[in-house]
Amino acid sequence: MIETFHQRSKENLKAAEMLFENGLYNASANRAYYAAFHIALVAVYQSGYEPKIDHKALNSIFSDLFINRRKILPSKYKSYLYEMQSIRNFTDYGSGVNKKKSKENLEKAKEFIEILTGVMT
Repeated sequence: MIETFHQRSKENLKAAEMLFENGLYNASANRAYYAAFHIALVAVYQSGYEPKIDHKALNSIFSDLFINRRKILPSKYKSYLYEMQSIRNFTDYGSGVNKKKSKENLEKAKEFIEILTGVMT
């Protein structure tokens, strides 16, 4: 399961970058969120937990494990998944995002993946 989600994270990040480069900002923001979501699943699984694959539940267990209890990550990452999901929801169910918001989601995903990859190795 870990390798599957790790591969999905990489694939989604690559897709988000390609979509952004081609002006598909809503789709890019969506894929950026899922890249971060999947790497968070990997981190939680590697910590010995088998989380419910649910957006709210994952955000909660991730924050509890890596920020509140173990203090592995700075507190600023506590809101990353929630903020990125909010953007994703706006792209999927709202009026969409502009280039700037899409870029912000993509950059957050890259930062989140980079910091978690460093923690997991």
